[in-house]
Amino acid sequence: MTRFTSPLVAVAGVLVALPAAAQDETSQIVGMAVGGIIGIVLMIVIGAVVGWLASMIVKGSGSGLFADILFGIGGSILAGYLLPLMGISIGGAFGSFLAALLGAVVLILIVRLIRKAAA
Repeated sequence: MTRFTSPLVAVAGVLVALPAAAQDETSQIVGMAVGGIIGIVLMIVIGAVVGWLASMIVKGSGSGLFADILFGIGGSILAGYLLPLMGISIGGAFGSFLAALLGAVVLILIVRLIRKAAA
């Protein structure tokens, strides 16, 4: 004999959630929020590393923490958008890191061209 252990029960034709279902839903929401915060922190840290490395490649020194983070994250977005359009697919964590680094270098060079044109 099997036992039915669903968190939902039909009462008078209406589906009612048991307290266990509410607790499960709350834990899922909290888990997603914590996962989102960790994802943002990782994006900032990796963006800072990628931006710093790209600044070292292009200029020979970093651009400052905030600029490095922006260049790293922006370069990652740029590479994630442009490389697939060109038919280039780089897989894995290391490939993604290299693509983000390439995108950050290109972004720094674009910013340099714009600054020179404005000056």
